[in-house]
Amino acid sequence: MAVDETCPVCRTSEIVCGKWTLLLIRDLAAGRSRFCELERSLAGISPRTLSLRLRALEVQEIVERHTFPEVPPRVEYALTEKGRALLPIIDDMRAYGEHWLRTADRPPAPAAEREAAQADEVLAGIAGAIS
Repeated sequence: MAVDETCPVCRTSEIVCGKWTLLLIRDLAAGRSRFCELERSLAGISPRTLSLRLRALEVQEIVERHTFPEVPPRVEYALTEKGRALLPIIDDMRAYGEHWLRTADRPPAPAAEREAAQADEVLAGIAGAIS
């Protein structure tokens, strides 16, 4: 993907648009997690992919790795301040999904119901004016 180095949206998308990245940030928002916990929460991710994504996020200073001197070694991952600054994006995506991407088995949000009713009224008014 071509990136305009002067555009903050382009530069941010280079970080967050990597596969699994936003879901990793979402899962780490709750606090520290171990590799196996992240692997379980991200059904379908391979251990190799998870390892590569975590390393890339470490390099970008989005995630920090904490190694504990225990036997067997324990490693936990957490968001840095820079990583926590991405949480409003996750929150906005969650709100968008709840509002606009509802599934058939989930009722629409109250605001969506109002908007749909208003749209129906407008369309009915247009249809009445045309006929």
